[in-house]
Amino acid sequence: MNYNEAKEKLAACGQTHLLRWYDTLTEREQESLLQQIEELDTELLQVFADYRKSSEQARGKLAPLGALTLEEIAQNRDRFEAAGLDAIRQGKVGAVLLAGGMGTRLGFDKPKGMFNIGVTRELYIFECLIRNLMEVVDKAGTFVPLFVMTSEKNDEDTRAFFKEMKYFGYNAEYVHFFVQEMAPAVDMEGRILLEEKGRIAASPNGNGGWFSSMQRAGLMNLLHREGIEWLNVFAVDNVLQRIADPVFIGAALLSGADMGSKVVSKADPEERVGVLCLEDGTPSIVEYYEMTKEMITSREPDGRLSYNYGVILNYLFRTDSLESGADKRMPIHVVEKKVPYIDENGMLIEPASPNGCKFETLVLDMVHMQENCLSFEVDRSREFAPVKNKTGVDSVDSARELLHRNGVSL
Repeated sequence: MNYNEAKEKLAACGQTHLLRWYDTLTEREQESLLQQIEELDTELLQVFADYRKSSEQARGKLAPLGALTLEEIAQNRDRFEAAGLDAIRQGKVGAVLLAGGMGTRLGFDKPKGMFNIGVTRELYIFECLIRNLMEVVDKAGTFVPLFVMTSEKNDEDTRAFFKEMKYFGYNAEYVHFFVQEMAPAVDMEGRILLEEKGRIAASPNGNGGWFSSMQRAGLMNLLHREGIEWLNVFAVDNVLQRIADPVFIGAALLSGADMGSKVVSKADPEERVGVLCLEDGTPSIVEYYEMTKEMITSREPDGRLSYNYGVILNYLFRTDSLESGADKRMPIHVVEKKVPYIDENGMLIEPASPNGCKFETLVLDMVHMQENCLSFEVDRSREFAPVKNKTGVDSVDSARELLHRNGVSL
């Protein structure tokens, strides 16, 4: 794209201010800005306009969704595990680590997975996850392809760290990095912001962007060549989670479901966690703040909460199902945020309160696009130790305590 083409594209959507500093940039910076403009998804501006005109989209009819309980899983464990291990040995299973975030909330300015959660020794979040995956590798006798999604801000550090740590003993040939797609940020009037004179303010496009980012990175050829039929997607911050869990995989395979979701029983009715449910008859997730008092307190005849099973962002998707739905545009969520930007004078402004909006896709919408889902209960004391905060609930301290209880040396 040349300058005139860029100007024409921006003029059509009222964003020519992005070229304000063009003549002051170096040739390389000019080329970079033109490429950013070429890749700019201007349809997002209509999403923002719709957001400003209307309230949050109404939910469909919600209903409870039960789960394969811990007791039922224990009774069928050997059968499930055998089916899962067979799929892993045939190369049908891959794992996708969502690791685009930084450790900012932990007071750490590096990729979150590089955070040292050890006390008397070094023990990194990435290391905890790889060790959990190695347990499956040792049992199956083969490596599981691991796809690591980074972001523009942490890609270089993440790749270098894995290399420095010798992939924590994992076979590097089975590790594939890819960068998450970015989406521009706008001010409250819908004008795209610049974070530098030659750089559009942008951020990762939400945890629902992982599959489209894999496609953009050209990884579909690898999935097809290797015959990978299932992808286990998980977030970086849960240091206890089981990855490519053969019992989970086997249960999903034998159930015939399009996808599976690991869930935990809620600690109490008011726990602030998204709950797996049905929406208009298909699987969905209702956030804690969307639930009515009646939904929160409703119970089944056996006394169990009707909306009992909280998601932990550990999902199993069929790759063919994801590909068949790839032409459908996922819902885009507009989120008000504090977005650093440069003003008309080229001065960097660090806002103290939300001044703009970012665009995100969410994995919960990917769940709702599936026909059915196996809800698979896990023991939260053994598989749920999120590291979201420095202290308090779901913190470094609580994760360390749970790691210790599970026999991990800190």
